[in-house]
Amino acid sequence: MTDTVTSRPNIVLILVDDLGWRDLSCYGSTFYETPNLDRLATNGMAFTDAYAAAPVCSPTRASVLTGKYPATVGVTNYIGGHAVGRLCDVPYHHCLPSQEISLARALRDGGYRTWHVGKWHLGSRMTWPDRHGFDVNVAGCDWGRPPTYVSPYGCPTLTDGPDGEYLTDRLTDEAIALINSADDRPFFLNLWHYAVHTPIQAPEHLIRKYADKARELGLADVEALEPGERLPPWHLRHLRVQRRTVQSDPAYAAMIENLDWNLGRLLDGLERCGKLDDTIVIFTSDNGGLSTAERSPTCNAPLAEGKGWMYDGGVRVPLIVSWPGVVAPGTTTGELTTSPDLYPTLLAAAGLPLRPEQHTDGVSILPLLSGETFDRGPVFWHYPHYGNQGGTPGAAVRWGDLKLIRFFEDDHLELYDLRNDISETEDLAEKRPADTRRLARTLDTWLTEVRAAIPAPNPNDRPASPGGEDSHDRWARNQDTASATAGPTSSSRS
Repeated sequence: MTDTVTSRPNIVLILVDDLGWRDLSCYGSTFYETPNLDRLATNGMAFTDAYAAAPVCSPTRASVLTGKYPATVGVTNYIGGHAVGRLCDVPYHHCLPSQEISLARALRDGGYRTWHVGKWHLGSRMTWPDRHGFDVNVAGCDWGRPPTYVSPYGCPTLTDGPDGEYLTDRLTDEAIALINSADDRPFFLNLWHYAVHTPIQAPEHLIRKYADKARELGLADVEALEPGERLPPWHLRHLRVQRRTVQSDPAYAAMIENLDWNLGRLLDGLERCGKLDDTIVIFTSDNGGLSTAERSPTCNAPLAEGKGWMYDGGVRVPLIVSWPGVVAPGTTTGELTTSPDLYPTLLAAAGLPLRPEQHTDGVSILPLLSGETFDRGPVFWHYPHYGNQGGTPGAAVRWGDLKLIRFFEDDHLELYDLRNDISETEDLAEKRPADTRRLARTLDTWLTEVRAAIPAPNPNDRPASPGGEDSHDRWARNQDTASATAGPTSSSRS
């Protein structure tokens, strides 16, 4: 088939915050329960090797809406983020630039009604969803996370509900109401849930359910957190990486079940109003699961590390696409795809002209969805910042089964064969020098082409309190002593 279609389906794009690759039962979780998302996968295509454009949220969100890699659009960090360590920070756009023709604007130009519901985190008031092509904006603002999931929310773009109302329930209610208001025009529903980002809060009855389940499975007695090295950013040096080794957090599991239940309500709402068969439903996440800091509520194993890291736990995400009559039910693919690919794919699916001058990095996966041969080519990442989870600034490329990572602190390279080593445990950089050189050239050429900002060494010494060693330094020194006495702990991979 061609790379466009003649019909204009409705589009529902569900982007979840911080959901890990293995956080769905259809992706291998044996602790979390996601029957509705499992049903969506049964009715569509599940991707085993789909990637977010960045290991943190705002860059991926900008990438989805522009069809560009974060390095190209200039939003390379979560907006508001800044940190230094052995390297200085680099500048980035603190909003989605107004000159970008967003996916919503392109679809609206093509006759679509455009609705945004949920998290935005792409800049302050002048760059909220209504300034980027959305007819309706519900709950989208500059928040990176909600202060609470329980009303009153205090959100400038969402009225408070009754006391005790749960945010994920409310956003789903708003999305269903918009669907029910639809007329004969196709619609684009951009549903970006705040869940399952911190704070980890969920309905109490579900927390009790998973606390009981953890006890029944013997997980309540397992020490799930493994202390590791100090966090690299100077302002977090008093903290240590805390790696979760098993999925067992009852509150996080409850958040996932509630999210799944709400998405089931959304699918049922589409079916009740007779629109499900004419709708593309896409479900994915903005980065990998939070597994090494900030309570470390989930575990991404067998993937390495998680949010904020260049290893696959930080960037590989679930992706499910359902499109009745086009996507064969119950299919699974191992082909590569990444966030900017959604823009040209959805234009092509809507039968609208592509905008190659806009989605410069995206590749339409419509042929793959239609069952045709597809080879996307290489996927790139550039995250030149320190996050809050233990990762350090770097860039990476995956091409076929091989993935190469360049770590900017010391410019060293690591090479992994992900087909045979999904956990990225065996660095092949020295054993396969030809592949290392080839992928390093590919990555460096791309970094040059997109004019990627590379962080420079920090000329300053790590600061201390005016009186000498501060409380953070004393705490860290005591932790080092305690660790040495107790024996080795998990060490940094990079």
